[in-house]
Amino acid sequence: MRELARVKNLETLGLFYTKITDAGLKELKPLQHLTSLYLCGTKITDGGLAALRSCERLEHVNLWLCKISDRGVQELIRVSKPYKLVSRDVKAENTVITFAGTDATFGGPGLAVIAGPCAIENREQSMAVAEQVFRAGAQFFRGGAYKPRTSPYSFQGLGEQGLQIMAEVRDKFGMKIVTEAIDNESLDLVEKYADVIQIGARNMQNFSLLKRAGRARKPVLLKRGMAATLEEFLMAAEYVMSEGNYKVILCERGVRTFADHTRNTLDLSIVPAVQRLSHLPIVVDPSHGTGKRNKVTPLSRAAIAVGADGLIVEVHHDPDRAMSDGIQSLYPEQFDELMKQVRQIAPVVGRMVPAIGSHPRASETLSAQSGVRSAISPLA
Repeated sequence: MRELARVKNLETLGLFYTKITDAGLKELKPLQHLTSLYLCGTKITDGGLAALRSCERLEHVNLWLCKISDRGVQELIRVSKPYKLVSRDVKAENTVITFAGTDATFGGPGLAVIAGPCAIENREQSMAVAEQVFRAGAQFFRGGAYKPRTSPYSFQGLGEQGLQIMAEVRDKFGMKIVTEAIDNESLDLVEKYADVIQIGARNMQNFSLLKRAGRARKPVLLKRGMAATLEEFLMAAEYVMSEGNYKVILCERGVRTFADHTRNTLDLSIVPAVQRLSHLPIVVDPSHGTGKRNKVTPLSRAAIAVGADGLIVEVHHDPDRAMSDGIQSLYPEQFDELMKQVRQIAPVVGRMVPAIGSHPRASETLSAQSGVRSAISPLA
């Protein structure tokens, strides 16, 4: 155990049928990044439980086939719902997902604003959009490196090259990266480059992919399927959590109905329904939820008013020439206006929107850019 205590940035630890003394469990306390612990076939005394309670950052402890004294059991909770880990019966308080080096969160008092193009087309396009959404106050940058398209002849994404471009965006602007994995192979690369792994609507019930995402060490943003019920949505999240990844963000992105005035029907009623049954944060995607640019801002306002924990919005500097979903992508100036309106609504429901330039590299990035502008302004 002393050797383990020397391992830097250890977040998850599993010990199976190992003899551990109280003193050994106390060695876990110096592991400041340890958030998940799995113990199987271990005898744990009252002293050992006290040692576990002293690990301040430890969020999840799974005890399988462990011998625990009667005094070590404070409460037994009967969970009747088919989903267990997702349920408020198991965890009453809201889950808040944080990121090192930034105040960006999912589920905290600040709203998570994710913005960027539908697809990463090239470096110039990505940097242009990133600068615009960064200046408007987004803390997460979205973009598709892998695009599951209805037609096999449509643009399918740049793959790893697109992920590398997004990593450059993070290095330059400090925004965290959210991008989709479409299969186990792409998930390996997405986990390497991204900060949040997105599972798209088409894959909400791809159970092998959900299990693989559950073994990842990055948060997972899970989109609701096109015809999924609330229970099916929560059960998909259960698949991820059952594999040990408790950092799950739900996303409402619209369902298919008979309506023909929108691409999908954005079901905002699911937000309070999820929040009543589950402790997981939920964000709303008004871009896919409506499929039309003129509906994105009004539905964004409604999403914040109904209590969503954030928004994921498509923005493109030249949407009429976008290679994917240009018709639902906002112009940068429209995104600026959306952020202004969201900032007005958020305090009414007890939330706040991060200030512009609140990213780790914001001050140096903005000052560098303003320096460039001031240097060229006399020539203008």
